[in-house]
Amino acid sequence: MKPQMKTASRLAGAIDTWSEWTGRLTAGLILVMVGVGVWNVLGRYIGRAIGQNLTSNALIEIQWYLFDLVFFLGAAYTLKHNAHVRVDVFYKGFSRRQKAWVNLLGTLLFLIPFSGLVIYFSWETIANSWAIWELSPDPGGLPRAPIKSMIIVSFVLLIVQGLAEIVKSLVILLDVGEEQ
Repeated sequence: MKPQMKTASRLAGAIDTWSEWTGRLTAGLILVMVGVGVWNVLGRYIGRAIGQNLTSNALIEIQWYLFDLVFFLGAAYTLKHNAHVRVDVFYKGFSRRQKAWVNLLGTLLFLIPFSGLVIYFSWETIANSWAIWELSPDPGGLPRAPIKSMIIVSFVLLIVQGLAEIVKSLVILLDVGEEQ
């Protein structure tokens, strides 16, 4: 393997490590989200029984925000593990080299351009949310700007993981090509 590809492979490995770490963090957030959800349900019924309000709109929104974080932060991890939904009718029967071509082209033609468009078109909305410190319309609700910012973070992470996937596909394609 050429030195440039070795360097790119090491960088892809570092990106994979970052995505793995982010995915594990996300798994922990699932537990927190479930805990908050259980409290929201129990608190409502226990609160009614004792005549106290034990939940709030903020707690309900925290549960929603945690779900958003799981979705947003889990996307790159899911890509790393090749677990995104795909139509496997043909792909599952492809050779390793054919899969590398599909992954390379899919990342270059669909994932990166789509992610770039999402970032581009959401940027102004998110900036406006920060500018006015947008709050939830619900009484006691949370600020919206931080969670909206996770849209950009998520798609940047997807692009970065996509770059790692490109490198891994190229390594497969170049290694197979050199053996022939």
